[in-house]
Amino acid sequence: MTLEKINRRSAWKEARDYAFIIIGMLFYCVGWTIFLLPNDISTGGVAGISSILYWGTGIPVQWSYFVINAVLLAFALRILGRKFCIKTIVAVVTLTALISVVSELTKGSSLLHDQPFMAAVIGAAFCGTGVGMGLSVGGSTGGTDIIAAIVNKYRDITLGRVILICDVIIISSSYLVLKDWEKVIYGYVVLYITAFCIDQVVNSARQSVQFFIISERYEEIGHRINRDPHRGCTVINATGFYSGHDVKVLFVLAKKRESVRIFEIINEEDPHAFVSQSAVIGVYGEGFDRFKVRRHKGL
Repeated sequence: MTLEKINRRSAWKEARDYAFIIIGMLFYCVGWTIFLLPNDISTGGVAGISSILYWGTGIPVQWSYFVINAVLLAFALRILGRKFCIKTIVAVVTLTALISVVSELTKGSSLLHDQPFMAAVIGAAFCGTGVGMGLSVGGSTGGTDIIAAIVNKYRDITLGRVILICDVIIISSSYLVLKDWEKVIYGYVVLYITAFCIDQVVNSARQSVQFFIISERYEEIGHRINRDPHRGCTVINATGFYSGHDVKVLFVLAKKRESVRIFEIINEEDPHAFVSQSAVIGVYGEGFDRFKVRRHKGL
């Protein structure tokens, strides 16, 4: 692969990542400012703190949200790296701008005002999907997402679970302003659904599959899989139990989204090939996830 192609692929991946972040922030903005905030339903993280400040003091949520995240990002820069922080800064700035626009366009209106539970469910689904899209490409909406990303970097703990733990106190503290335990309970519903949606989006983006391919044209199939989708192949020597013939088996690990392309290659080279595909719990190494090993002191 030439340097030009590598640079083009890298630029395309970066552009796709930022597009995902922008779309994710739009989802989050809709869930927060249209369904949750007007119905006095709190959420977690900096958004929850901003909501409480808004209900208690009238400070616009976009300004408190931006200032708090700016402080957190200053601390996160060294731990998470510039790439993560740049994407998070883009997400925070984008969300701040979207909140300002959407709040102005929807001023005085409230969806599902007489159905707070449905507002909580729909708002949480939008928020969780938006946060998950940002996290799946290395960015976040800031706040407790930054804390979750730091923990996930060193420990094999799901992002949604970390955010769930961090946000319980914020949700509970909304009672100090709202004086309504029913709203607090709706906040817990939002928290659970948001965490669930985050895990679904992030895990679906990371899901991997494995292939066992038996074909007389294994070399041609392997070379094409090496080139596109640029995955390695392992040749396994095997013997057919019934026929007694020696056969070559290709073993391939790939992302789930690359499965369609691999099947296209197999079908083009050998429509009669025998193929087994299965999902795997985790794949670690170059091109996949990084190892997360707890280091014991004194060893």
